[in-house]
Amino acid sequence: MVSKSETIVCPARTVRGSVRLPGDKSISHRYAMLAAIADGSSRLENYSTGADCASTLRCLKSLGVFAERTDGAESVIAIRGLGPSLAAPSEPLDCGNSGSTMRMLSGIVAAQKVKSEMVGDASLSRRPMERVIKPLTGMGAKIESHRGKPPLRITGAGLKAIDYKMPVASAQVKSCLLFAGLLADGETRIEEPVRTRDHGELALRAFGAEVARNGNEVRIRGGQALRGIEARVPGDLSSAAFFLCAAALFPGSHLLIDGLLMNPTRARLLDILMQMGLKISMTQLDEAHGEMVGTIQVEGGRLKGATIAGADTAALIDEIPVLAAIAPYTEQGIEVRDARELRIKESDRIAAIAANLRLMGANVEENEDGLKIPGQQNLRGAELESFGDHRIAMAFAVAALRAEGESLIRGAEAAAVSYPAFFPTLEGLVER
Repeated sequence: MVSKSETIVCPARTVRGSVRLPGDKSISHRYAMLAAIADGSSRLENYSTGADCASTLRCLKSLGVFAERTDGAESVIAIRGLGPSLAAPSEPLDCGNSGSTMRMLSGIVAAQKVKSEMVGDASLSRRPMERVIKPLTGMGAKIESHRGKPPLRITGAGLKAIDYKMPVASAQVKSCLLFAGLLADGETRIEEPVRTRDHGELALRAFGAEVARNGNEVRIRGGQALRGIEARVPGDLSSAAFFLCAAALFPGSHLLIDGLLMNPTRARLLDILMQMGLKISMTQLDEAHGEMVGTIQVEGGRLKGATIAGADTAALIDEIPVLAAIAPYTEQGIEVRDARELRIKESDRIAAIAANLRLMGANVEENEDGLKIPGQQNLRGAELESFGDHRIAMAFAVAALRAEGESLIRGAEAAAVSYPAFFPTLEGLVER
């Protein structure tokens, strides 16, 4: 460790141990938002410790919702729902760096008959929001923006249902419209080009709503009342990806992950890693509020290559950075296609991955919608940039474990967006 903003990662000999992860970000966001518009109180255990999910709680408090957090061995959130009508905010709703907060919560805010302004930090203010602005405007809300980017000034209204065909696959946009549809008059129908993660649908059902799915089409009837729940948020699978890939770097490594989210729309990561040569076995599988939760054991082996394209790209969009970061260590390399979405995340992740891999001495082919990274390359330690992006900071901490010489990661504090304890947790699992 050098400072909060710079972290040194030294090469490791192997990865060994067990880890229980903070709550899944995607589920934490959705549970908190639905708890806010439910009748009664909700108690959410293992709520995400990341700054993004704290942004959601902060915005809900500004909308008059009681949300109290107790930090300790467990992270527990108590939320008293206000039902479908929230209070008018007296200040802008500060989403921080969280695109998830802004996109999904806008569906609820648009249905409130008040004026609200949703703002974010410099990074979020550069990210496009037209994907939610257009359909929410079609449902009756008035939304002003800066050329389709934040801040969003929303004049809420009594929304009407929409029949909407999404031009780009996005679970966040789908959840936004499902939440808006729940508060709208009539039945909302959403069709996605490829199936995305279904946490929004499962969360709505957990809180008592009926949601129908037929293929890539989802429907929700407006006016349904939600009820508060008690739930434990499963361990974050996207965070697990970093430790899984770290174990994959070292033949003979051993890792146990308990209480892990095993949602089929997210578990494609496990399939890909097993195809590449990582040995993964499941020792327990349970269901909680529609979400599958399990314990897995992992053993490292020789890593083959992979091609990630089409529906796999959509399913793995958050995990691609760390898969790409370890690609040079594989036998056949990794090619990523159809991933233009990565260019409009917290950073241009395609450019960031390519830049850092080149700093480590790798040969990388960067394309408009992806990357081609040959295998059987030796990387050297280097001074790397997080580009203010939590997934880039964590991905290259993993890549640095097998590099020749130590690496310094600038902007390492970005990891706190999703996983504040990432670096000490990783350090506790490596052996040198």
